[in-house]
Amino acid sequence: MKAIHQASRGSAGSRTIAGQLRQSGEAIGRDKVRSLMKELGLVSRQLKRHRYRLAEEESVVAANHLNCQFTVNKINQVWCGDVTDVWCGQRWLYLAVVLDIYKRRIVGWACSASPDSQLTISALRMAYESRRQPKAVMFPSDQGCHYTSQAFRQRLWRYQIKQSMSRRGNCWDNASMERFFRSYTIEWMPSSGYSSYREAEQDIAAYMRYYNYQRGHSYNQYLSPAVAEKTA
Repeated sequence: MKAIHQASRGSAGSRTIAGQLRQSGEAIGRDKVRSLMKELGLVSRQLKRHRYRLAEEESVVAANHLNCQFTVNKINQVWCGDVTDVWCGQRWLYLAVVLDIYKRRIVGWACSASPDSQLTISALRMAYESRRQPKAVMFPSDQGCHYTSQAFRQRLWRYQIKQSMSRRGNCWDNASMERFFRSYTIEWMPSSGYSSYREAEQDIAAYMRYYNYQRGHSYNQYLSPAVAEKTA
């Protein structure tokens, strides 16, 4: 329990710890874990859920083809993408991520000092190459200019990837990515940000490895995304 809690930088709660212990062969329930956490002084850093307002406005660039259908039956069927900002010293670092929603695995990511199309193209290129240039992938995202730009849309066309865009202001349409960034921000990123761009970049890379190969995901019955893909 202590090792799981420490590896998560103090974010793992009773549900996550119980799930990962069961995957390792321990017969234990959430109530028992909650009791032991209290005894050991282990407290989760997770925040309470936020209530969002729904919006219905679709993009003129691409329809909302995904339409919240987050359960798929094979890899490289749906990749979703998003961008967030990270404070590092005296400037912002922008992080673009591509996630395969089949087992919630990160397949591409990139960092930049500018939240432009080159950033999102770099993340998409990593995903495309690391997954050995798959065909017939759908790519849902929000309506940010780095996804609606001509350069990014041309790259999707070159890779034969179908674009899907969430409704404006509706976070539920890209819930898998929203959840990933929430996990990174709460579980891993220092509350005051990083002291330098290089430190941020290195720590983000460490989280990608932890997330894919160590962190138990509730969607995968608390297997890590990489292990869940391998055993599916």
